Amino acid sequence: MDRRRFIQQSIAGAGTLTAISEATIERVSAEKSPPTEKNRPNILFIMTDQQRYDCVRANGNPIIQTPHLDRLASESANFSHCYVQAPVCVPSRACFFTGRYAHSHRNRVNYTRLPEDEILMQQRLQEGGYQTCLVGKTHLYYDYPPTREQAKRTGFDEVELHDGAGSTDEWSDYVKWRNENDPKKDEVYYRELARPEEETGYSGKDNPFLCAIDEEYTDTSWTGLRTREHLKRLADEDEPFFLFSSYWKPHSPFEVPKPFDSLYSDVDFDLPKPESLEDIQKLPLPLQKLILRGKNPPFGMDRKRLEWIYRSYYGSITHIDREVGRTLETLKDLGLEENTIVIFCSDHGDQLLEHGLMGKNVFFEASERVPFMIRYPNTIKPGRYEEFLETIDVLPTLFDLIGLEEPYACQGQSVVPLIAGGGEGFAPRDCVFSENVIPEVFSTSFFFEKDKGVKGIRHPDAKMIRTRDWKYNYYPEGFAELYHLRDDPNEQHNLAGDPAYRKTEAELRDRILHWLVTSVETDQIAEKWLV
Repeated sequence: MDRRRFIQQSIAGAGTLTAISEATIERVSAEKSPPTEKNRPNILFIMTDQQRYDCVRANGNPIIQTPHLDRLASESANFSHCYVQAPVCVPSRACFFTGRYAHSHRNRVNYTRLPEDEILMQQRLQEGGYQTCLVGKTHLYYDYPPTREQAKRTGFDEVELHDGAGSTDEWSDYVKWRNENDPKKDEVYYRELARPEEETGYSGKDNPFLCAIDEEYTDTSWTGLRTREHLKRLADEDEPFFLFSSYWKPHSPFEVPKPFDSLYSDVDFDLPKPESLEDIQKLPLPLQKLILRGKNPPFGMDRKRLEWIYRSYYGSITHIDREVGRTLETLKDLGLEENTIVIFCSDHGDQLLEHGLMGKNVFFEASERVPFMIRYPNTIKPGRYEEFLETIDVLPTLFDLIGLEEPYACQGQSVVPLIAGGGEGFAPRDCVFSENVIPEVFSTSFFFEKDKGVKGIRHPDAKMIRTRDWKYNYYPEGFAELYHLRDDPNEQHNLAGDPAYRKTEAELRDRILHWLVTSVETDQIAEKWLV
């Protein structure tokens, strides 16, 4: 006898059926028992690379076409203030997958080793009885080169790898697949069909960043295709699964295939205001070093070129949206929708020439704030959530939902009481923190030298605190930024050093110190005596 019928018959036998509403029966029937090892939900974790918060239509962008993400957002807890704890790929992903701040997990630089005593989410899920699978980009390794075997060492049972950078193509499963299937395999997959500066220019009607290969052979289409194939395989297994579907795009370069190359050709974008060299030289010196890196810093980029970059960036996101839609439809067709937690997010954002910078590595909102939505039917209450979310909160939230114990060293907090429990007992954050090495340690030119630092910045380890009203960025050599976000949401007027805001600056600096001391308690203090 099913639970609903049992409830109905029991109430009827007591002569009280008429006093109990049908809605009450529906509610009681739908209640889920606490997860056990046998009935734990599956997890589909979808991550993009370098996607801004405002590049989802459901998040308030009327231009971008993301119908499938919009639908997912309507069915999810959609957080409007999710902030990464390090605005660069590898350190940020390590925060997601350890539940720990970057100064604790100690991976601070792209393409460097993760300390082997840092246990990642997938290994803990694997030990908890989950089948674990990766499709696409991981960026997290205990050792190099970044091979499938190294990815498996972190806790994945099955791996189809594509880390995206050309220097890692030797170990890319996508590149191997494309070489076996694409008639245009001799074309470089991330090359534009025509070199813009030499042939088409930026004033024409055709996208100069049109990809040299066909859409079906791009890494975005491959990631979606292989994700769905693994879903079908995992659906036949008895154990719950954790599937990490990780896209390289919309990360640069900005090549985009047909038909997505022309979706936004007629859109006139509201581009960031041009920044002069004088403007940039008003910023803290570590930022100047980062923005002016290289022989041709992009701050003075041709405006037509920048507009085509925006069109291509948006086109790449719509391409991903299509793949996500197909994946969610496959999940439904397999009968897995009701018992699968779905997460969609990005590892950081993209400046897209705001403040004169392309890429990330800074604490401005365009780099720090990312989309985050989480769906679990009949458990998570859909809606827009304005509360602050740090990405270190993802691991404890997932573990709370599936009934796994939170790791002792975890520094995040579960938001399950908020999104699935009506908020009772939940203490919302009143601020978020982040940190990064600025200027970035970069493989070809920017090295960190002991006792010298990076490009003359002796101590490049910068910290950020963001409250509802304020953002304060601390640089150890006396530089700082202070923005009153309610009055200055675009972060144009640095108030650091202004005597009128000395008290605010001191309070926020003290909070950073307090955070650095208290966040590492579980690293510093053992649980108990060993004898």
